[in-house]
Amino acid sequence: MKKDETLVMRGIALCFKPYLKPEEAMIYCNLGRTQLAKKCEDHRIYKTSQGYYRKVDLDKMMQGKPSLLNGE
Repeated sequence: MKKDETLVMRGIALCFKPYLKPEEAMIYCNLGRTQLAKKCEDHRIYKTSQGYYRKVDLDKMMQGKPSLLNGE
C-alpha cells in the first residue's frame, strides 16, 4: 500500500469516527490549533476526560448551531 493511499484512507476514516483527537479535529474542521481552540471556547465545546472532541459537537460548531454543553 502506497503512502498516498494510506493518507486517503485515514482521511476517510475521520468522517466515521465519533470522537476525534485534537490533531484530527483540526483536519476535520480545517482550522489551525489556535483557531480550533478559540472556536471551541466560543461554542463551549470541550474535550472529553480522555482528551477527545465529540464529532457531533464539532459538526454543530461548523454549522453555527449552539452546543448543548456536551450533553444531548
